[in-house]
Amino acid sequence: MKIAVVGAGYVGLVTATCLAELGNDVICVDRDHGRVAVLQAGGVPIFEPGLEDLLQRNRHADRLRFTTSIAAAVRHAEVIFIAVGTPPQEDGSADLQHVLAVAAQIGQHMADFKVVVNKSTVPVGTGGRVEQVLRSALADRGLAALDFAVVSNPEFLKEGAALDDFMRPDRIVIGLPTGDAGEAARRLMTRLYAPFNRHHERSLWMDVASAELTKYAANAMLATRISFMNDMAHLADAVGADIDSVRRGIGSDSRIGHGFLYAGTGYGGSCFPKDTRALIHEAAAHGLRMRVVEATESVNHEQKQVLVDRVCAHFGSDLRGLRLGVWGLAFKPNTDDMRDAPSRIVIPELLSRGAEVLVHDPVALNEAQRALSADLGRPVSEMDGLTFVESPLDAVAGVDALLVLTEWKCFHNPDFDAMARCMRGRVIFDGRNLYDPALMDSLGFVYQGIGRRGHHQAAHPARELPQPA
Repeated sequence: MKIAVVGAGYVGLVTATCLAELGNDVICVDRDHGRVAVLQAGGVPIFEPGLEDLLQRNRHADRLRFTTSIAAAVRHAEVIFIAVGTPPQEDGSADLQHVLAVAAQIGQHMADFKVVVNKSTVPVGTGGRVEQVLRSALADRGLAALDFAVVSNPEFLKEGAALDDFMRPDRIVIGLPTGDAGEAARRLMTRLYAPFNRHHERSLWMDVASAELTKYAANAMLATRISFMNDMAHLADAVGADIDSVRRGIGSDSRIGHGFLYAGTGYGGSCFPKDTRALIHEAAAHGLRMRVVEATESVNHEQKQVLVDRVCAHFGSDLRGLRLGVWGLAFKPNTDDMRDAPSRIVIPELLSRGAEVLVHDPVALNEAQRALSADLGRPVSEMDGLTFVESPLDAVAGVDALLVLTEWKCFHNPDFDAMARCMRGRVIFDGRNLYDPALMDSLGFVYQGIGRRGHHQAAHPARELPQPA
């Protein structure tokens, strides 16, 4: 099939590449000339495991091409995916200007029936707005009678596992309009997704509004599970329980399952924070409150401060004279995404209290420098006390404590003997519960996980702090 994907960001690149891998003829279009030039030269502007190899294979097979010309993409395609950003506005609502601008451009160039698919995460009612924009653009060209269908097909991709999620989906949600155009869209979408439905049917057909709401509901549910476990972790600390044991105890219940039950320093990334806020705003626009989702957001906001609070409880609130190491900057492993990453809260807080901070991430160092520069309003080179280092051991050289913020695999089983020789103080604040508290105690580390106070000495004497100048 002939496919166009508008938007060469995270969702657009994964969608275009995976559809090309299935044998489709795909054009991916983006207005960013620099990004398109990188892609045309064989580069990949984002980090996602396996994406570069897959993209190169399909580009060399001439199944995947990149352009800045939306006119060429529209002329080429039977099915056009809109996969552009919907960033949050100040009030939390999704900014649809890019989606609607793409719809207008499609309407300016289409000359026959097209299926226009919203892949971007959008609030309920966006399908209708895209349809209105298309009809207006066609009417301006004297083509008001030209038919088309606007479909909702939300993505459910986890950063770091996006290729597997796309190629082996749990479900494919497709929201169709009514009437003849909707039936024509069903036939094309059935054909497009046939490779995924050979062994059993994964496509879930519904109306457009339901498909749009399904995406927000899914992300809100997963975010709620994370915040619930973080709330439970605080109770576990208070009563001397181990949240990891609790996680295994409730996760073994088939009604609950194990996914997204890990206590930590809060969720981040491009989806959960943005989509929970947008859902709250969507409800408010209809005179409703999403009270559970509001609580989820509140817990997550507070959770990003938890390691700073632990450091201050241990050493005192004045951190001058302390050297601290940080492992992990991206919001999760296998990505360089710094959007709403806990590190963007923790590191500025440590610096503001006077600590010297050494930071390491296997992939996200460059993105982290850009993000922290934007947050703090000055170049990283001008940030006193902050040093980016190339290896985990470099990040613990002479430190009084280590903070673990991202659960990269290379952090799971480090050389603790080498760490102990490098560190000035053997204190670990584990924001991802990677390590066994009993093992840490046996190795002579002072260890604090999240919700695991029952498995280490809870109180340690604070250091003597230097007197303010």
